[in-house]
Amino acid sequence: MGTHTTLDTMRQTRSILDGIRCADDLTIAASRDGGVRAVRLLAQAATDPGDQLTAIAAIHSLGQVFDESADDVLVLLLTHDSRFIREHAAWAFGARLPRFEALSGLLSMVADGGFSGMIAQRTLEQWSSSVPDHVALAIEGALIGVRECGARARLVETMGIIPGRIPERLLRRVAVDEAEAVEVRAAAIAALGDLGPNEASIRIVGDLAQETGVLADVAHLALIDLTVPTYPRPPWSQGLTVAQLFLHADIDRELSQVGAGDNGGIATLLVRLGDALVAGAAGGAASSGAGAGANFGAGAGAGAGGSGAVERVLTLSRGSFAGALTCLPEVGSTLAGHAFATVPFLGDPVASVDAWPRRIATQRGIRRILRAAGTVDAIHLRMADIGTLAASTVARDLDIPIVFTVAPDPHSVIHSLDNSGALTRQNFGTVDETEHFWFRARLVQRLAADAAHTVLFPRPDLQRDMRDLVGIDIEQHPERHSVIAEGIDLAVIERSLADARASADAVSPESPVSATEISATGAVALAELDALLATLPPSRRGLPLAITVGRLHRVKGMAALVHAWAADAGLRARCNLVILGGDLLTPSLDEKSQLDQMAAAVDLNDAAGEGLLLAGHRTNDTVAHWLAAARFGRPGLAAPFGAYVCASMKEEFGIALLEAMATGLTVVAPNSGGPATYVEHGVTGFLVNTGNRAALAEGISAALELASGPRGPEYADRSGEMVARSFTIQAMANTLTRVYRDVANANETSAWKVSV
Repeated sequence: MGTHTTLDTMRQTRSILDGIRCADDLTIAASRDGGVRAVRLLAQAATDPGDQLTAIAAIHSLGQVFDESADDVLVLLLTHDSRFIREHAAWAFGARLPRFEALSGLLSMVADGGFSGMIAQRTLEQWSSSVPDHVALAIEGALIGVRECGARARLVETMGIIPGRIPERLLRRVAVDEAEAVEVRAAAIAALGDLGPNEASIRIVGDLAQETGVLADVAHLALIDLTVPTYPRPPWSQGLTVAQLFLHADIDRELSQVGAGDNGGIATLLVRLGDALVAGAAGGAASSGAGAGANFGAGAGAGAGGSGAVERVLTLSRGSFAGALTCLPEVGSTLAGHAFATVPFLGDPVASVDAWPRRIATQRGIRRILRAAGTVDAIHLRMADIGTLAASTVARDLDIPIVFTVAPDPHSVIHSLDNSGALTRQNFGTVDETEHFWFRARLVQRLAADAAHTVLFPRPDLQRDMRDLVGIDIEQHPERHSVIAEGIDLAVIERSLADARASADAVSPESPVSATEISATGAVALAELDALLATLPPSRRGLPLAITVGRLHRVKGMAALVHAWAADAGLRARCNLVILGGDLLTPSLDEKSQLDQMAAAVDLNDAAGEGLLLAGHRTNDTVAHWLAAARFGRPGLAAPFGAYVCASMKEEFGIALLEAMATGLTVVAPNSGGPATYVEHGVTGFLVNTGNRAALAEGISAALELASGPRGPEYADRSGEMVARSFTIQAMANTLTRVYRDVANANETSAWKVSV
């Protein structure tokens, strides 16, 4: 089809996702047609306010029409009133030859920062491979008129990714200029570490590293980048080294920050999974692995063993420059085990949606860790975020094969918002300015195509969903896909159940509990719960608990859950609602938004008086004990037979849900995605439309009724047995070990053939 016909098809697609996929056809048609007429048609579509979806597709198609008039249009679009048009024009320029008239617009976007600044920075980086001096001189000129420290830091950082003597000279000058802000000097010092070893740069960062403060930490890391070589795998190391990351979490061995900010279930999973991988899970849990994962084709071999076992796991997350320094000795150690590594950033942590401008710092931190680790056999990436974007770039540069977990995200959210009418062709670009749907969908598409192996979550109709939502036909190359369920650590659950059962046997909250009956961790966790329950008025004590665990984010549906519970007088009188998650003292913007929405349903100043208990984030062990307490009750404070509620808009699998089911709680879960594959409706829980508050409230009532009914204990045991049979972290580790081994072997074979 020609450009005109394909544009018409694009405008008539049935859904937003169909339109995003149709954009590829438009790009092909436009690049084939070329010429002034195609440019004119695309320019008209790009500025059509009534169809922002087609506008974005048209802008990217202009990027593939190699005609000077297309450059002229894109230069004009860089100054358009709509931010999403400027953003996508900057992105489209990355596929074209450098255009000097565009430099000013791109540098203005870099100075302004945000996601658009990151996009413009990527384009300038691509252009610098062919015209580095022109780009460097333009940045140098832009710095003359910029005084705001954030903008200056972003321009200096951009100068750091441009090769040549001009950037090197400027970076050295800024690095030692005490008149510059710390943020600006830090950008220059860190960039010097990427220039390659030379006497002048080593002397500057070496001197700065002798001082104190954050700049000294930055300089120390830059000195490591300049002087420490990449070491090969030691000859005594026979096992695999695997890296995994989630950048938007403060991951520690104790899981102390789970539930705050973006520290969700993925943080818990990575800690437990890393431990299980290095524990050599090929033995005891092998028999239970069939339920936890299955290779879609025939690529996964027998159980891992010998040199095929995972010997080292590196788990990467965010942190400070001092933390990044502290972790390197453990990362560089050749000893087997699970090491935690820090990708450092200046300033306070930011939400994942706001972290895109940290691309360069993220790449630098990931590269340093992987180089320090020596040979890394595979890196496992999850989520369409800045960490995955940066890590995929580093992995490509270091020739590390990628294992990518493909989930329909953001596709499921787009589909849901499209069906509800909240996302339309008329507002797609405006929404995309915040959510970055187009970029994230393209990132998933590219990684799924380039990954050495993809991992898929179980879904009721996996093949259809991957085809319709993501546009991937997993039947084409089945050997490249494995369906692997997530798993949980049953030892934590069993310990929590024993503690809660022993404590619940006490006659009253005041009765002493023998230290031999309950662990020290359990005693503390349950005492914290009792103190929270004691804030309830006497009239509400003794009710069962409806409990939920997760981040305070709209995708998790926490505010919607509060509204559903508060609006149903019968449900509200029947149970108290406990929400575990969120930083209540210093909430992020997302957390504050959820709290504000809750306040519209319940007076948060007297939330306990109305039966709503906001507990904030707690450690994973504490969460497990509270779940067990919801099942067995707390004498004088909470009745037994509570229920667990997951009100998420989407849940690709659901670690917290599995933990609740392993505890024996009856659950309420979304009727789509992963939960629909393991929640037995009407037996172990209820699958509901979580977007419908009335349906959600009815599900909670039904769960409480079932849990306290005559078959409640039987179904609780059935739920726990199902999780123990099919969803242990050991079974997940066994299956992934086989995937990592096959990927590493294939990569070694490929490298050997190339060398021959």
